Amino acid sequence: MMRGTSVAGKRSTGLLTRSLGAGGALILLAVLAACHKEDKAAAQSIRPVRAVTVEFRKSDETLSLTGEIQPRYQADIGFRVNGKILERPVDVGTAVKQGVLIARLDPQQYRQDFEVAKSEVAAAQAEVTRSQAQEARQRELLKNGHTTRVKYDQALKTFKTATAQLDATRARQVQASENLGYTELRADNDGVVTAVGADAGQVVSAGQMVVRLARPGEREAVFNIAEGAFKKPPKNPTVMVHLVSNPDVTAAGTVRYVSPQADPATRTYTVRVSLPDAPPQMRLGANVVGTVTLDQARTVTIPGSALFQKDGKAAVWLVEKDHTVQLKQIAVDRYQGDWVVVGSGLDQGDVVVTAGVQKLLPGQKVSLAEGDAPQ
Repeated sequence: MMRGTSVAGKRSTGLLTRSLGAGGALILLAVLAACHKEDKAAAQSIRPVRAVTVEFRKSDETLSLTGEIQPRYQADIGFRVNGKILERPVDVGTAVKQGVLIARLDPQQYRQDFEVAKSEVAAAQAEVTRSQAQEARQRELLKNGHTTRVKYDQALKTFKTATAQLDATRARQVQASENLGYTELRADNDGVVTAVGADAGQVVSAGQMVVRLARPGEREAVFNIAEGAFKKPPKNPTVMVHLVSNPDVTAAGTVRYVSPQADPATRTYTVRVSLPDAPPQMRLGANVVGTVTLDQARTVTIPGSALFQKDGKAAVWLVEKDHTVQLKQIAVDRYQGDWVVVGSGLDQGDVVVTAGVQKLLPGQKVSLAEGDAPQ
């Protein structure tokens, strides 16, 4: 009896477990059906939204940037030899003429080198004179048969060696003379000193910058431009430049140079605008604003509130003819404050939702506010 009761109890427990499993499945199906009904009801509910109609327009966009007036030609000038600077009579802002003394080194060492070179030349000249006379005597003796060919060849060799030595010492003398002249640094052309790199009493090496000399004759406006400005660059544009301090002072220029590589720190490109007719008020270092008109193109602009995200990309809700909405990806060209310039993805006449985009579902019906109906 005890064993029969145990078997019956186990069977009852199994039936109860299966009954609970079936009931749980039914409850789960009921919950899913309720959620589906809620989503369907949400999709079928009419939601009021605001929208705009896409209209392509020809843009006449201008780009303005702040830059600086710089000389087209400037060079870092330094000595060709090492030494200690005795004087530097020019300073930043000094206007110099061609040939004017800019700085002078202590010439004592190079003057001594020049004197030593002169002495070596005199000694070499004396040796050439002696060996030449010896070669002439040996040549006459050889002609009369009073000497051997070996002795004459030796005298000739000595004469040629002395001549070569004289040429070498003369070259050293010329070099010593040039080095003595290099102790004076003079301007290669007219210009203005824009920077200094060494003062009197300082020991400098050959090639080290002592002053930076700029030619003020031709000036340029220099700008640092972001990469986005090159998307629609005009061909051979005319850049209008005016002073920040006085907008009435203007000049027209053309783009002469665009750096091929971005600056590693600022990630911008250097653009140099030539200003052949720059007025005198545009002094070196003055801040200016350059303005250029970009190429005209058909563009469309929508409010920034219309943007939505789909798979991490920009998208918008389009209102169909049956007043349902569908999500469509777009390409954003650039941002202008609260507005977005669309590069591609929209067509003429599309109706784009601009308010309420976060609460919409695909296929949901919407009602447009008065004045937002498709045209």
